[in-house]
Amino acid sequence: MRIGNRDFDIKNHCYIMGILNVTPDSFSDGGKWDDLDRARKHVEEMIRDGADIIDVGGESTRPGHIKISVQEEIERVVPYIKMIKENFDVPVSIDSYKSDVVEAALAVGADLVNDIWGLKYDSRVGELIAEYDVPCCLMHNRANTDYDDFMTDMLADMKKSLRIAKFAGIKDEKIILDPGVGFGKTQEHNLTVINHLEELCALGFPVLLATSRKSVIGAALNLPTDQRVEGTVATTVMGVIKGAAFIRVHDIKENYRAIKMTEAILHEKI
Repeated sequence: MRIGNRDFDIKNHCYIMGILNVTPDSFSDGGKWDDLDRARKHVEEMIRDGADIIDVGGESTRPGHIKISVQEEIERVVPYIKMIKENFDVPVSIDSYKSDVVEAALAVGADLVNDIWGLKYDSRVGELIAEYDVPCCLMHNRANTDYDDFMTDMLADMKKSLRIAKFAGIKDEKIILDPGVGFGKTQEHNLTVINHLEELCALGFPVLLATSRKSVIGAALNLPTDQRVEGTVATTVMGVIKGAAFIRVHDIKENYRAIKMTEAILHEKI
């Protein structure tokens, strides 16, 4: 799979998407990187520690988050995407489900679109992905947690996103799927989707697992957001074993080492 100017060997290796939230209110790192110089140093550190893609987000999607205007979101993310593209040779992802934000990000060089609504919120997002011919990550999401059979219904929802992508003209080889841990799910659903990630992989698209510091880890370990590194690493190991091609995390070094060790065991090769 090609993202930006880089080829990703998704059949044999799991890659890291590093999180750069340029928001004042993200659940884990709100306000830490909403300064260009601090953000540049953090991106440099993430790349040094093993990040393969940098995911830039300008609006918190935590439970109870405050929605911001499209213009404010554009003004937040565009300078950071420009900064990364000017200073680093790394693919950049835009974390947004709004077409105007996506268009502004693609116009300044974003290489991938990460849509937490799987193209269901704004149909023009799919059109832009096809027009710019960039990869996309389509996440599972729902406005409620009402399922008849969770895994069956979740996979049906994902197939709907795939149909929307096909209708928009997005090529299959440009699509990544994300099970959406923490979105439209109970904590038990979150655990189930991690434990049965291979069922999503069976749809034939690379899968991204994004669990970093999330509430399911806090619930399982009874720990606050700043003490969930080990829990996140455990989910990363599960993801690699189950076939994930990408892991989206805050703590790069620890997860990079976990991926490397897990792959050494799976491949029986140092």
